[in-house]
Amino acid sequence: MAAHAQQSEKPAKTEAVTAQDLEKEFREHSVAEFFKKNKQMLGLSGKTKALTTIIHEYVTNSLDACENANILPDIEVQIKELGDEYYEVTSTDNGPGLTRETVGKAFGQLLAGTKFHRLMQMRGQQGIGAAGCTMLSQMTTGKEVKVITGNAKEVFSCDVSIDTKYNHPKVSNIVVLTKKFRGTAVKAHFKEMKYVNNEQGPYEYLRRTAIANPHAKITFTDPAGTTTVFERTAKVIPDKPEEVQPHPKGVTVDELLNMAKATPSRKTNSFLKTELDRMGETAIKELAEKVSFDLDKDPHQLTWQEIEEIIKGFKTITFIAPRTDCLRPIGEEQIIKSLKSIVEPEFLSVVTRKPQVSQGGYPFQVEVSVGYGGKAGRRVGEEMRMEIMRFANRAPLLFDTGGCGITEAVKTVDWKRYGIKDAETAPVTVFVNLISVHIPYTGAGKQAIANDEEIVEEIRLSLMDAGRKTARYIIGKERERLKMEKKRIYSKYAIEVAIALGELVEKDPKPIEHKLLDIVAKRLKIDEAQEKELEAESDAELEKEIARLGKLDKESKGGKAKKKEDDENGGEE
Repeated sequence: MAAHAQQSEKPAKTEAVTAQDLEKEFREHSVAEFFKKNKQMLGLSGKTKALTTIIHEYVTNSLDACENANILPDIEVQIKELGDEYYEVTSTDNGPGLTRETVGKAFGQLLAGTKFHRLMQMRGQQGIGAAGCTMLSQMTTGKEVKVITGNAKEVFSCDVSIDTKYNHPKVSNIVVLTKKFRGTAVKAHFKEMKYVNNEQGPYEYLRRTAIANPHAKITFTDPAGTTTVFERTAKVIPDKPEEVQPHPKGVTVDELLNMAKATPSRKTNSFLKTELDRMGETAIKELAEKVSFDLDKDPHQLTWQEIEEIIKGFKTITFIAPRTDCLRPIGEEQIIKSLKSIVEPEFLSVVTRKPQVSQGGYPFQVEVSVGYGGKAGRRVGEEMRMEIMRFANRAPLLFDTGGCGITEAVKTVDWKRYGIKDAETAPVTVFVNLISVHIPYTGAGKQAIANDEEIVEEIRLSLMDAGRKTARYIIGKERERLKMEKKRIYSKYAIEVAIALGELVEKDPKPIEHKLLDIVAKRLKIDEAQEKELEAESDAELEKEIARLGKLDKESKGGKAKKKEDDENGGEE
């Protein structure tokens, strides 16, 4: 009986799932569907972060468009509060505008754009930003994005949305307008957003954008109706970035194979020379000795194994470093003007390092500034805090601070060595701009750069250099204060001693006072000379420390070597 009961309690046997059953469950998903479910990867999560990211995507697209068209940017951003956590965002620029063929791709198709496939210094890279905003508008309000754009031929308005199932743009209600307008204006609605006026809000984002882009005029109207104008401090449009070719040291097997299939060249050697950077005749000859096939072979016929041989050969060849003339820094003069206008520090030191090359074969450059005193730093309640302004290709990075290589570099600097006793509470603004044809972002949201050892070290060295200049000012200011205090005290007692001596010897105290003040002046000069000697010794120690920690001689090491490589490989600047 017990056995029977036990037997009846056994779970029912389930049918085995067949391969045919699994086949029925398979579904294709578009990239739009993927990001719809993973919008946090685009930086579009969190009520505050999402709203700031929307502004970021629209503004960076406008800046890139204007600069490519050689136009001084005039950008207007307006945020209207329509209800509880419900906003209307309007962004307008004076750029070249869009055509009917491109407006849908620009605002309604993820991973479509002019940037991702090019090695070029630009703010955006993936081609997902503006379309991601359109998708978020659909998700939170069910509304299309309204676009008005004027190009050289026509001005028209339209509504743009995304068919997320196929990642396809839907453009509707196209209306030709008679008004004069050149540029692009986008109006979108978003719910589940929150406007805040703090260091991660839209106002701060635009403030920092104005600092790193002094050639742009940015007008911002917040939900309260308050309008702030960040006037341009420079009337020079940055030189248009140059597109560069992949460097042999940074290209992968898969990338090179795809390039070979698409090349118009009929020989592998000519393909390599024309489509890779720094691939000279000498390098081709070296490579020919390292592969098992003839480099006259049609590149379209190359196999995976043969491409692997080429890549393996690249690793044994000494190439000239990638071109660095493709980089477009802000420039020290413009950084100074911009920071003095907006941050208003008491003292400002700016350092621009020479271009370097990462292990991946990508050129990069670092610009830093340290602002001290005045309105530098950020106020939190009643306390002052060090302000760290992070930028990548002139675009502000406001989020993911802790996981960013720039933050890591700032933290590794011993600020006490530079006269900043408590960095966390000091009236200091640290500005860091990383420029490269390929920014190593930690995610698609583009809010932090990876802890790349070479980049972090280069930023740290730049900050140390700027810190040394700041130290001179801080120490000099303190010395001047002490000098004036000494002079005040010495003078006070000189007068009192003169009066006392005058009474003692029954003479006029004035001549005695003049003599004593002359002695005070000589004493102060001696003290000043001694301080200068100490300052020189301190500077020498700092130089040694920078050289020890950062290996500053690496730049000079490459001078003769690069020239030799240039001669050997026949590379051209």
